[in-house]
Amino acid sequence: MTRSPAKLSIRRLDRSELPVETVALTRFLIGKIVVHDLPKGRLSGRIVEAEAYPPGDPAGHHFRGPTPRIRSMYMAPGHAYVFFNYGAHFMLNVSSEPEGTAGGILIRALEPLEGIELMQRLRKTKELLDLTRGPGRLAAAFQIDRRLDGLDLCAPGELWLGELVKENAAKDSSILNREIGTTVRIGITRAADHPLRFYEVGNPFVSGPKRLLATLTRPNRQLSKRSLATSTADNKK
Repeated sequence: MTRSPAKLSIRRLDRSELPVETVALTRFLIGKIVVHDLPKGRLSGRIVEAEAYPPGDPAGHHFRGPTPRIRSMYMAPGHAYVFFNYGAHFMLNVSSEPEGTAGGILIRALEPLEGIELMQRLRKTKELLDLTRGPGRLAAAFQIDRRLDGLDLCAPGELWLGELVKENAAKDSSILNREIGTTVRIGITRAADHPLRFYEVGNPFVSGPKRLLATLTRPNRQLSKRSLATSTADNKK
């Protein structure tokens, strides 16, 4: 694992750059940056794992139609949808369809870049791999909660999406030309056979069972029922 430069130049993503379709946007976001600017300092991390929940997905919160709780899923691509899962963990999602159509992307794991010491204090651990590996952990490490629900991640604000400028990327060869893998999603029972989870192959901050990480889905290939089993509690954190 290569430690990123001490100071990074990150540019904010413009909404016009975002693919207006859930699966395409999920893949696009792998390698992009989540930034949370706090009074105590900046937290940033590269997205290394995300799951797509497109329109009509039985596993999505939007499957049964609009409710006040999921209003953010109906916003234009690039808005935050934050929900409280299992009464224990906040989780960060990104809206992903044209305004008025619900779709979302669960950000499952980040590779920490800036503000690691602050993340360690917030998570009460020194273990780097325990900071942001899993959606609940990354929300805690980045101090993300329902207060940020509906925030425009492409507009000036405390929480936003960006990417490393080319100069930074060129200096850190570990983030160039990474392979993106695809597997089924984790911890769900409906539509569990859909290959809608994208991740950076070989990145130690990716969550989930190793048997899934080692398996890239291919056209016309079905994963075994055993490989579709839901994850352990650790993978929900």
